Amino acid sequence: MSMSDSDTSSQGEYKNFRQISRDRLLYEMLRTAKRGDSRSTWKVLIMDKVTVKIMSCSCKMADITEEGVSLVEDIYKRRQPLPTMDAIYFIQPSKENVVMFLSDMSGRSPLYKRAFVFFSSSVPRELVSYIKRDTTVKSRMGALSEMNLEYFAIDSQGFITDDERALEELFGDEESSRKGDACLTVMATRIATVFASLREFPLVRYRAAKSLDPTTMTTFRDLIPTKLAAGVWNCLMKYKSSIENFPQTETCELLILDRSIDQIAPIIHEWTYDAMCHDLLNMEGNKYVHEVPSKTGGLPEKKEVLLEEHDPVWAELRHAHIADASERLHEKMTSFVSKNKAAQIHGSRDGGELSTRDLQKMVQALPQYSEQIDKLSLHVDIAAKINKIIREMGLKEVGQLEQDLVFGDAGTKEVINFLRTKPEVSRESKMRLLMIYAAIYPEKFEGDKIAKLMELARLPTEDMHAVYNMRLLEGTSDTKKSSSAFSLKFDVHKKKHAVRKDRTDEEAKWQLSRFYPIIEELIEKLCKGELPKNDYPCMNDPSPTFHGTSQAASAHTNQGPPAHSMRSRRTATWARPRNSDDGYSSDSILKHASSDFKKMGQRLFVFIVGGATRSELRVCHKLTTKLKREIVLGSSSLDDPPQFITKLKMLTAHELSLDDLQI
Repeated sequence: MSMSDSDTSSQGEYKNFRQISRDRLLYEMLRTAKRGDSRSTWKVLIMDKVTVKIMSCSCKMADITEEGVSLVEDIYKRRQPLPTMDAIYFIQPSKENVVMFLSDMSGRSPLYKRAFVFFSSSVPRELVSYIKRDTTVKSRMGALSEMNLEYFAIDSQGFITDDERALEELFGDEESSRKGDACLTVMATRIATVFASLREFPLVRYRAAKSLDPTTMTTFRDLIPTKLAAGVWNCLMKYKSSIENFPQTETCELLILDRSIDQIAPIIHEWTYDAMCHDLLNMEGNKYVHEVPSKTGGLPEKKEVLLEEHDPVWAELRHAHIADASERLHEKMTSFVSKNKAAQIHGSRDGGELSTRDLQKMVQALPQYSEQIDKLSLHVDIAAKINKIIREMGLKEVGQLEQDLVFGDAGTKEVINFLRTKPEVSRESKMRLLMIYAAIYPEKFEGDKIAKLMELARLPTEDMHAVYNMRLLEGTSDTKKSSSAFSLKFDVHKKKHAVRKDRTDEEAKWQLSRFYPIIEELIEKLCKGELPKNDYPCMNDPSPTFHGTSQAASAHTNQGPPAHSMRSRRTATWARPRNSDDGYSSDSILKHASSDFKKMGQRLFVFIVGGATRSELRVCHKLTTKLKREIVLGSSSLDDPPQFITKLKMLTAHELSLDDLQI
């Protein structure tokens, strides 16, 4: 059974990117092992370190159990023989994995009764022959299939190829085309499996390599999007002839970029709830350690929670500005108390307006303090912690200067003044400020201006590496061209550089919400048919029937209501409506999600080599609503500023490893 896009839409129910990935793993893989003469009720699921991560990104253990899996095993660990049970192997098509599988199932005493084998990507012919040569194993196999699903669905509209070393291997100062090519080959294979999985055939566009003049040599770094586009295209051509029901003409679009397109987005302070959690709190992935009051009145208990889309409060607030999120949490607490007589009696003793913290304590004291309120209480705690860090670290002033630099309202003079008058600002904030400065003024590397600023900031040597390594991410010519044009035209008037223009169609409702990632502009231009073909060429000429960009998309947007500020909207349309009574029901979130996707145009995929940011993921959610097209963000990794800066330091730190730097 193929859970393709056409399958789902024909039933009148639009499934988003992550839902399709989940359905394929559960129904196309696990459920098919129940068919035929396989009568065993429970099965063993065997995976390798890559496929176990693929599975955990899309499915929960309860989903897997429901499909008849009672045990999940690692192919490389010693396993107990279970000769009465069937096994499902979900593995990468490597020689090592195949050898392990054959050793499990061959001989007189195989570990399992029957084996259903599913490979995460295309299997080389020699490996298939190798398996078929063992006749005893062949007779014990219930299936041998290619799932072509080797990506990690980290969000309903986001995936990674999980290459933490991509930045180092592709942008490092010691260019190694052998290492770089190997990295891009794996990346291309994994990206292509996204389209195999969704049964989508994209129009592939990429950022072209440019040089200032014919004498400038094109480097490996300049050609990263070109090489990756060619790699993805080669895989897609194979799919066209080998995968049943794979589209023969374009059904969606793919735009391939790299990190040099926007050096500022991974470093600047992003002021949304999701980004602040991952930037300022010591989280491990999506895991947050929360202290809850002890039921016995003793010390608070530590509890691990996951901040994920299935939490309706998180789903509603994650893309909201931190000030907006705090305000809305206070309103939710107030609303609960106003509807609860016991809470009103409890709170009326002191009189006066109650803080969110007071409201939280009152709610926790109530007998009907439930799991739903527990969720709300968790987010009140997190928001309070973030706001405290913002105050203690003076981040509002840092953030203001960062945004003023980006929009050309501040320059060298303001940076010097800030560093001189704010010695108490943290070393990390000063480093990030100077990294943004270096991205805006790359020409300052030529003299000693940046070195003097780092001296003034008293940055240690390892932080200086991060600032200097911004040079390795310089765009091939866009920055240089614009900066030279600026200096010729505007120096007389002492104008400052601006690397972003204020968006006239949007009002910034909250302080420090002016900044937007460059991909927002690129996606909108692509959908209007305004993205220059010279700068972003196509791998394939679109067929005459393809209406992905200009006509269809602009017709879609023109028919809609007049443009209005998306930033000022209180909730995204897929989240809980603001005036509902409680907003804790996950059913209501799912209902809004599916109804929002019912009348969607063709999907648009944007892939960024070298790491994507939470601000870029937020933009994809926002533009999905605005442009009525599901926009899926892909990257080699999803990086928060601390991770990205560590990776940036690695570009010249050959003697160090990621383990030493503890990413």
